[in-house]
Amino acid sequence: MEDNNQPHEIIEKTVSAGGPYSRGGFFITIIALSLIFGIIGGYFGNILALKYKPNYSGSAFEQTVILTEDSAIIDVVKSDSPAVVSVVISKDLNKIPGFGSGSQNFDPFYFFFNGRQNLPRSNTPNIQQVGAGSGFFISEDGLIVTNKHVVEDEQASYTVITNEGKSYDATVLARDPVNDVAIMKIEIKNAPKLVLANSDEIQIGQRVVAIGNSLGQYQNTVTSGIVSGIGRSITAGGLTGSEELSGVIQTDAAINPGNSGGPLLNVTGQVIGINTAVDREGQLVGFAIPSNDIQRAVASFQKTGRITRPYMGIRYTMVTKTMALEQNLPRDYGVLIVRGQSAGDVAVVPGSPADKAGLKENDIILEINGKKLDEGIVLSGLLKNYNIGDVVTLKVYHNGEEKEVRVTLAESK
Repeated sequence: MEDNNQPHEIIEKTVSAGGPYSRGGFFITIIALSLIFGIIGGYFGNILALKYKPNYSGSAFEQTVILTEDSAIIDVVKSDSPAVVSVVISKDLNKIPGFGSGSQNFDPFYFFFNGRQNLPRSNTPNIQQVGAGSGFFISEDGLIVTNKHVVEDEQASYTVITNEGKSYDATVLARDPVNDVAIMKIEIKNAPKLVLANSDEIQIGQRVVAIGNSLGQYQNTVTSGIVSGIGRSITAGGLTGSEELSGVIQTDAAINPGNSGGPLLNVTGQVIGINTAVDREGQLVGFAIPSNDIQRAVASFQKTGRITRPYMGIRYTMVTKTMALEQNLPRDYGVLIVRGQSAGDVAVVPGSPADKAGLKENDIILEINGKKLDEGIVLSGLLKNYNIGDVVTLKVYHNGEEKEVRVTLAESK
């Protein structure tokens, strides 16, 4: 006869499998189960936490930083773009040497015309655009800062196109005699203006924004990057020659032909420099003249009606260690006073401050007011910090000995 009570016995044995059925065994079982489920819960909880918690060293944090930087740049562009203008250069093509010669090699504006066929000469004026640049307002009554090389042609006419697309005839009021800065003006009221920052406070690595008329056809193009270097010395070349520029800012913000004269801005929207040159042998190696140089030029113009700079009146070359070894010079730093290749390129300009102070060809200027002249501190960079009429003390190597010479700086012509 089958025993109907057997399942009850199995259930009882299963419950008390850990040992005799007692209060102690019951609690041991509960603790064991708690540990097991705790471990399992912790494992899966950790996976979920890693999946959903904010990662401040990873993508979530990076996204926040990028959005913050983008917002700052967007704000700068919105606030400053209205003050940036395009400068259009026009000229009578019939008066340009080489135009109509049938060879692009003799046409300095060939690339501006995208290789179009030269037109035959005519007595009828053929006014066309031959170049373009950028600039920006520094006053509400229409004063504009740009590069000197943008408006260097005194035979050309200049038109300013604002961010709104309005065109104005422009007048060039002043060109800097020693720096790539010029001031022009249009007749306008309540123009949006930009603020010049103190360029002595800029730091390598800080974020910058460049705005300009890229390639002469993309008005108010915006590029961004960082300050790659400060205090650089470069030789900037243009259609009519080259120019030594010192103390310039290096940036990797893309600067293209047509950007010249546009502002280089910090993330607060202040101008730290004016875009002026690009190294075509490298990638994203551009240069800007510091805003403090612009400030001095503007102050001079507002005071005298022109941009005045102090000068000494010498032709010179920087002395390097390699040059000193090759030419057996007595010093491996400073500037060597030398004459140029043509007869008129004298070493010391007659009647100049240097001439009056007794400086001679082959003298080496070692210091100015105690500051050593080397590859990091150049003569032109120091002189622009002085005013006309200032007296500076030079340490000069002359005829086998060092001596001090006092020079009164005069206005550069």
